[in-house]
Amino acid sequence: MEEQFILRVPPSVAERIERLLNENASSSEDGSLDLSFSEDGRNGTFMIGNESFPASLLDLPTIVESYKTYDDTVLIKTADVGQVIMVREDGDPAPEGVEYKHGLTPPMRDARRRRFRREPDLNPELVQRVERDLINIMSGGTVENVGTVPEEGANRRKAAPTPASKPDAPAEAAGEPERSDSDESMEPEN
Repeated sequence: MEEQFILRVPPSVAERIERLLNENASSSEDGSLDLSFSEDGRNGTFMIGNESFPASLLDLPTIVESYKTYDDTVLIKTADVGQVIMVREDGDPAPEGVEYKHGLTPPMRDARRRRFRREPDLNPELVQRVERDLINIMSGGTVENVGTVPEEGANRRKAAPTPASKPDAPAEAAGEPERSDSDESMEPEN
């Protein structure tokens, strides 16, 4: 599979890129495109012609599949896109964190908060203790530091309570079951 990403640029830069791709590169004043990243691999510079713009590499909240077609009927998956390069104007603030808060389409706005379960708050010490206990059990040992010991009667099952009868229910006729009008229509006439 190919490696792909989304390049999101301001409208003024998008017009220049479209002009560069549609025209002959030698006749355009924006003759070259360049994208370079700093040592951290997340921040960089996008250059078009002689003008540079700050850029950031962000992770998308979900994976987006990309497809291509040769005959307009059969789609072939080409890649899973999981990152976006955000090019911004010089005065715009840099995005916070390494994950882009929103998806690519309006329904995926603030996707992490709206669509996914929050990660549970776990005590790291508890996680380490449980991990040690599991390793001990898997190696044939026993659980250490057990806080409570079950009582002898704790494993017994209680008898299920019997359901109480309904006091408002009318008593059924002793000899015959209750019948409906449809039952009478099914009997043969004498």
